[in-house]
Amino acid sequence: MMKNFSSSPLHSNKQTPNHVRERNNRKYSLLSAIPLRFSLRGYGFCMATLFFFCFGSLFYQLNGGPPKILLDIRQYLGKSTYLDDHGPPAPRVLPFPSQVVYNRVGKCGSRTVVILLRLLAEKHQFNLVSSDIHNKTRLTKHEQVDLMKNISNIPQPFLYTRHVHFLNFTRFRIEQPVYINIIRDPINRFLSNYFFRRFGDWRGEQNHLIRTPGMKDDERYLDINVCILENYPECSNPRVFYIIPYFCGQHPQCREPGVWALERAKQNVQENYLLVGILEELEDVLLLLERLLPHYFTGVLNIYKSPDYKKMGNMTGTVRKHTPTLEALQVLYHRMRYEYDFYNFIRDQFHLMKKKIGLKSVSQPPAHSPAFLRELALRTPEPLDEDEELDTDLEDANSWLVHS
Repeated sequence: MMKNFSSSPLHSNKQTPNHVRERNNRKYSLLSAIPLRFSLRGYGFCMATLFFFCFGSLFYQLNGGPPKILLDIRQYLGKSTYLDDHGPPAPRVLPFPSQVVYNRVGKCGSRTVVILLRLLAEKHQFNLVSSDIHNKTRLTKHEQVDLMKNISNIPQPFLYTRHVHFLNFTRFRIEQPVYINIIRDPINRFLSNYFFRRFGDWRGEQNHLIRTPGMKDDERYLDINVCILENYPECSNPRVFYIIPYFCGQHPQCREPGVWALERAKQNVQENYLLVGILEELEDVLLLLERLLPHYFTGVLNIYKSPDYKKMGNMTGTVRKHTPTLEALQVLYHRMRYEYDFYNFIRDQFHLMKKKIGLKSVSQPPAHSPAFLRELALRTPEPLDEDEELDTDLEDANSWLVHS
């Protein structure tokens, strides 16, 4: 009897050639599939790594430094000089002061200075914010807070300018900026404003008709001597009490002509203003501003004296302006005696600062010489008694309210 050895364990490893070839083909097919599977995973892993690297780099740049995980890795691996060489950039060092407010007084060269500031802001890369609000100098408490917060939020360094009475930031626990300003001879300022409202300037855009569209011809062509001598509201108190409130502040008493507003204005100038110049010596004012605020005003005098700027500056002069009679000037000087007290104080302070810095004057003499003002003061009647003065001021104020 013959036995079958094909199923025996001793002969199980013995395969026919066909079987061996089939097994090898299966092995090759499996080996060829494995590299394909690994290549797809590797591709996904590389793409994910690239994505996280790009995201991490973006996060690093947006936050000014490396992500926390990289700092943890650095601490784990030990100290490295990489961050010392490639750390976040140093913060920008702001000039001091970097917050400046120019609460410009009307008809005191403010448009001339604003044109200069626009050119300087582009040159020195500071933020200039010039308000177009001209006829709202007195603000409510809520309006004061809103304006001061808006000013404080301007990116530094900045210079903010507007026709507005002095704002006391510290009263509302807001950081106080540095103030600058320019004033001029009170009578000259009044005359400039009087004729500008009626006839505008040389810009040729009939801005006087835009500013005073409701002004009748009888008022527009009113002789200034008649306005002063016949005590028209525009030529009497409280209208002519104009400069001091810009420095006194928002207190209601700052709008009343008197010693209190005068002294408050002087105190604010000494405590809060870096410089108050006088328009009659504008070139000296610009030189001092260049010395005190170089990051704002460097090169300002070169711009001011350039032919291109002179062409623009000449267009801001008021037209049809003329001087009243001596009699009218005496009356006007009497009404402006507090304004002249303040103007003389500012002029003395300005000259003292020029002397301390050693600045050689380059300005032209003022329109009204000190000798003329002294003579005018001697010819002007003495001030009224306080009771009589108070009654007159109240009558003027009531008259102004009726005609406004």
